[in-house]
Amino acid sequence: MASSSIAVLGTGMAGLGHAGTRSEQDIIAQAASTAVAASGLRMEQIDGIITASLTSPWWVMRMSEYLGIRPRFSDSTMFGGSSFIAALKIAQLAIAAGECDNLLICYGATPRSAPSSTAVNQMRATLDPQPYEHPYQPFNPPTSYALAAARHMHEYGTTREQLAKVAVAASKWAQLNPDAFKRDPLTVDDVMNAKMVSEPLTVRDCCLVTDGAGAFVVTRADRARDLHPAPVHVLGTGHAHWHRQISSMPELTVTPAVDSGRAAFAQAGLTPADIDIVELYDAFTITPILFLEDLGFCAKGEGGAFVSDGRIEPGGSLPMNTNGGGLSFTHPGMYSIFLVIEAVEQLRGAAGARQVPDVRTALVHGNGGVFSSEATAILSTSDPAEVRS
Repeated sequence: MASSSIAVLGTGMAGLGHAGTRSEQDIIAQAASTAVAASGLRMEQIDGIITASLTSPWWVMRMSEYLGIRPRFSDSTMFGGSSFIAALKIAQLAIAAGECDNLLICYGATPRSAPSSTAVNQMRATLDPQPYEHPYQPFNPPTSYALAAARHMHEYGTTREQLAKVAVAASKWAQLNPDAFKRDPLTVDDVMNAKMVSEPLTVRDCCLVTDGAGAFVVTRADRARDLHPAPVHVLGTGHAHWHRQISSMPELTVTPAVDSGRAAFAQAGLTPADIDIVELYDAFTITPILFLEDLGFCAKGEGGAFVSDGRIEPGGSLPMNTNGGGLSFTHPGMYSIFLVIEAVEQLRGAAGARQVPDVRTALVHGNGGVFSSEATAILSTSDPAEVRS
């Protein structure tokens, strides 16, 4: 069996913000073509593909057809927003087993230029019933995340100002990113006084709704440098899910990131103190606070204070969501693919004005459903042997 160590080669993005008249397939194909070319490969050398869609169970076949790929390995397991970090674990296993050599991970959607119709939303509810929630007609997902936020505030004294600080930090990073959808300056008062969506969350506590596609290519680590001058190594991965509906969540302030993070750190042989930057799924301002706690960057209940002193902002000691995140950069339904792309850019020193100095390790963490599926990966400029020596 081959080594389980893999590395990211090229990345690509397309259709960010508003894709105009281009379809989901069009912008994914553009992002994928960019990623493959940047990897030093041709599309016909891609023999593995992982992708997923919010609407089509046949998506991996559609995209393979559209790209002209005849894969030896394919996967379309749907874990919601965490899917494309969970895909790194699947890629590790597939490449180690010899099922493929060069694997494309890609995603895109156009919810801004082509919003889902009422019929599509009803179809989703029918195909994925949530019997303990749907009868009450909550405004999901915001209502469920607001429930977790309210519980954290009640249990640990987390404040509205601390939640708002997450959005303000994301905005400061977005102002340094020319690709960010929302680059206007933002204050704590702006967040707190914005239109209420679901108490305690206002519209600026909630992620964007944009178009966008992303893609990246992974291969065996021992051949990565033959293809790309600066491969980014995947040192550790972890994935966990405990529930589907938030009404079945054992504790509203503890997520499966506890397990996914533990697995990723164990495989990497690192601890939170070894991480230079974090890219955390921020569909709502409460989510990074819980993930920072559950991943071990601070104690349970201390996440609000942890983000409130500039630590996660430009110039802070733990830069977080350095592209502006789902709150200010982009969020086309499932966001985790952009976490990986941003981490790779930072590790290569290619992030322009938002570049964090001397980045050698990055943690990426994706969230699916309502804290339902959590996936963590640790990336590095060095291979596993170099990091552990």
